[in-house]
Amino acid sequence: MGEERRRNKRLDLDVTLELERLDKGGITTLKYVHVEVDDLSKSGIGFHCARELELESIYNTRLEIWTKEVIQTVVRIARRNQMANGEYRYGGVFIGMKDTDALKISIYQMLNGDQEET
Repeated sequence: MGEERRRNKRLDLDVTLELERLDKGGITTLKYVHVEVDDLSKSGIGFHCARELELESIYNTRLEIWTKEVIQTVVRIARRNQMANGEYRYGGVFIGMKDTDALKISIYQMLNGDQEET
């Protein structure tokens, strides 16, 4: 495996993320797709789903966090691996998140300090 590139703690969560693809000019070409979140940090997210998504594609997202609040942000797909069951595992980088939402994730990381530093 390659060198780990994460700079922030990873949070293992049981939440659902919705993605809406953005193309040039802000046009959406794929309405919301539900995925299963594997991990989350203030800089990015790991998730899996049955649908194949393009690398470097950009998505508006709605992420319901542990407080039941919804964070709306923009994610760029940075990594994709096909799993044995045919689903895909993705790594996404947040490219548009409010500072207050990033702070919520940071606070959760502090309260759950037993997570591995990545």
